[in-house]
Amino acid sequence: MIPTNAKISSIARVSRALALASVLASGAAFTAPAAFAEDTVMVGGAAMYPSKNIIENAVNSKDHTTLVAAVKAAGLVETLSGPGPFTVFAPTNEAFAKLPAGTVETLVMPENKAKLVAILTYHVVPGKLAAKDVIDAIQKGGGTAEVKTVNGAVLKFSLDGKDVIVTDAAGNKAKVTIADVNQSNGVIHVVDTVLLPG
Repeated sequence: MIPTNAKISSIARVSRALALASVLASGAAFTAPAAFAEDTVMVGGAAMYPSKNIIENAVNSKDHTTLVAAVKAAGLVETLSGPGPFTVFAPTNEAFAKLPAGTVETLVMPENKAKLVAILTYHVVPGKLAAKDVIDAIQKGGGTAEVKTVNGAVLKFSLDGKDVIVTDAAGNKAKVTIADVNQSNGVIHVVDTVLLPG
């Protein structure tokens, strides 16, 4: 007698259950499928996880300890841990070191908090801008593109060969050294120069 579809389905379920029981009984270790592995980017010697937010990732980068300290001094940790999304142009410790001696120490003083906030929010653009979005905008703009930051001032983008260059209001140029570091609440692009709103 040929089994009905219902019987075949029932037999298949029992077979799967027996197979699972056999695996469990054998004590076999389960590993997550490759599809569930996170596509991380290494920044400052640490993996940046797309499932973590901007602050959770940034604190692990040894190249961004100055930026993290500045963000804490400015009281922006909660904001940059929020849902966003944000695009952050993240200067490295070396970028901060290019500033005149004593600048960072002066900026993190409580009495200079407003100025520090103005500088840090100049590195943040509302929304999520991938490198491709920036490059597309530059090409559509005939070689340049402008974006308004959270600070309210504008950043200008251009290309130097394959490098994305960010020019601030003071005319300083920063190169994007690591692009598309995805976060749960946006994206980070590492830059080699601190951007100043003028």
